[in-house]
Amino acid sequence: MAFLANGFLAASSAGTSSMVSSRRSSWVRPGSKSVHRSRPSSTVVMVAPMIEKLAQTGDAFSDSCINAIRFLAIDGVEKAKSGHPGMPMGMAPTSYVLWNKIMKFNPKNPDWFNRDRFVLSAGHGSMLQYSMLYLTGYDSVGIEDLKQFRQLGSATPGHPENFETPGVEVTTGPLGQGICNAVGLAMAEKHLAAVYNKPDATLVDHYTYCIMGDGCHMEGVSGEACSLAGHLGLGKLIAMYDDNHISIDGHTDISFTEDVLKRFEAYGWHTIHVQDGNTDLNSIQAAIEEAKRVTDKPTMIKVTTIIGYGSPNKADSHDVHGAALGGDEVEATRKYLGWKHPPFEIPADVLDHFRQNVAKGAQAEGDWAKVLASYKAKYPELGAQFQSLVLNRELPSGWEQALKDAAASAGKSATRQLSQLMLNSLAPVMPNLVGGSADLAPSNLTIMKGYGDFLKATPEGRNLRFGVREHGMGAICNGIALHSSGLVPYCATFFVFTDYMRAAMRISALSQAGVIYIMTHDSVALGEDGPTHQPIEHIASFRVMPNINMTRPADATETAACYAKAIESRKTPTIMALTRQALPKLENGSFEGAKKGAYVLSDSAPSGGVADVLLVATGSEVETILQAAETLKSKGTSVRVVSMPCWEWFEEQDDAYKSSVFPPSIPKSKRLACEAASSFGWARYVDNTVCIDRFGVSAPGSAAMKHLGITADHVVAKVESMM
Repeated sequence: MAFLANGFLAASSAGTSSMVSSRRSSWVRPGSKSVHRSRPSSTVVMVAPMIEKLAQTGDAFSDSCINAIRFLAIDGVEKAKSGHPGMPMGMAPTSYVLWNKIMKFNPKNPDWFNRDRFVLSAGHGSMLQYSMLYLTGYDSVGIEDLKQFRQLGSATPGHPENFETPGVEVTTGPLGQGICNAVGLAMAEKHLAAVYNKPDATLVDHYTYCIMGDGCHMEGVSGEACSLAGHLGLGKLIAMYDDNHISIDGHTDISFTEDVLKRFEAYGWHTIHVQDGNTDLNSIQAAIEEAKRVTDKPTMIKVTTIIGYGSPNKADSHDVHGAALGGDEVEATRKYLGWKHPPFEIPADVLDHFRQNVAKGAQAEGDWAKVLASYKAKYPELGAQFQSLVLNRELPSGWEQALKDAAASAGKSATRQLSQLMLNSLAPVMPNLVGGSADLAPSNLTIMKGYGDFLKATPEGRNLRFGVREHGMGAICNGIALHSSGLVPYCATFFVFTDYMRAAMRISALSQAGVIYIMTHDSVALGEDGPTHQPIEHIASFRVMPNINMTRPADATETAACYAKAIESRKTPTIMALTRQALPKLENGSFEGAKKGAYVLSDSAPSGGVADVLLVATGSEVETILQAAETLKSKGTSVRVVSMPCWEWFEEQDDAYKSSVFPPSIPKSKRLACEAASSFGWARYVDNTVCIDRFGVSAPGSAAMKHLGITADHVVAKVESMM
């Protein structure tokens, strides 16, 4: 056992990288005799002497490269007076090895298909990723962008955002989401490799790397996704766990003492422990290379680090986690690490070294282009499909007509059954459609018949079996969508269980991931399961979320239209709220009208006249207002009936179209909305509602609807009170 000059335990080169050590070297501030509290039975107490410069890797040039990463992060956070410098300082050695020695990417073409994907699940350390993008030569992040960290309109926002910064694959920040996205990215790679690779032609061949922290492990969603990843044997998923024992509250031994690697072994992962992630570059590289040799399971590499490594007074404390170091500490850190350069200045030889990745990346893409050309010559049909669907991300021909034909053949049916019809009409013409349910496929009706299950041995299958993991399911689908390879993912559960996955759905909307959310059992009409399963506020809550389409079709034609818009909307996720109960096919249902979000189903006003009242509804309540309209007409009241499957699509229309559906000549006081859900939001269009602003009841569906007032008779009575 050897000790470095600063008192750190040096990793022995004789040991194997997969050996999990029970020791962790402890940070000792200069001149101090105190050490941090460590997890039980894992403390090695070492007292460091007063020193002026911290010993590092033993190679001066490697030290300079690693410190370049550290100080770009330090300087960016310091200039912004906001951010998280500690994690980038601790994980700089791992990032240097990963980006400079392992990863395959082309900085001048961030969208190159066969690049390795990198996910910073610990998104608060975003300056680490921005520093790597700048150093390795991406055009998206220049030195001025680093200086504008966290400023309005900059390419370096507080957390990584894929829609702002080319080179950032997914949007992270909410802890745990990133590792789940990484599982989705790895699933996309494994599926496409199974579909397209041939014994003599490997077209799809890339890894997904992820850096995550203690907080990611604490969030339950990571367990959902990582459990599935182990089950599926995602051998090209490699996660690096920044084991620094610090969270915002302080040392993690106050709340998090489990053996993470044993948990991941139970998940079916290969596990490795790098005992000294601060200075032992050889062990870091050996661990990643070992992980790549394990092809039948994902790998979790625990990299034990000191958060804020190099800061003489704040390292190994929560003080360096979420705040700038401060001017005095920045200068002390410069001296301690021997970094003599002013803020944002990188020595030419260091920058040149990193920029070698530009030529390496161009060469890698060029070599792959030759593989692609050869593949197209050998397998022209699959090659053409790969070019169109994967590289060009085009939709195949005939998909929309398949939906229209399916709608034309359908009659009275529950919209969840109509959804099944649409999926199975699309499946033969859309080989890029993949998805599944959170253990509710027989209820959600989401199986594409004859297209197999994506399992460890059959990754070419297109039906994804998520198990009871709603939150993980949503986050995984975001990763599949953001793999940017033309795959169109859908996922399903009961609508009420969007409560479990709302955080992932919000990230779908924010990161422009066009996931299709198939949500059945959409109202109290689901019946006997009662209020725990009956959604009330859910429709309204998604209508107020930006960049997500909340749809509720009323029949086969509208269901087909909702699918059509959802498939076209590759940068906006779509929710379909679907019924358990059967609904009639609308006599005047319109595919194009539904795609506009709202349209007129009927109007009994005299020719050239204006209806006395306007009734509007979504989904199953369209039938309700049609029945009410007939009763009102028999009593001499003229009625306009509007079906409104999607507010968001309606709001995209021009004012002329909006006025043609909701004419100003019928004032809001003469309009009524009926929906078996919260009335919240309807005041935009009407003054009167027949809705449900309380929890549901356990009863047969029709009895529940009647008890809660969702009936044609109640609509008629409410209209008569308006007159």
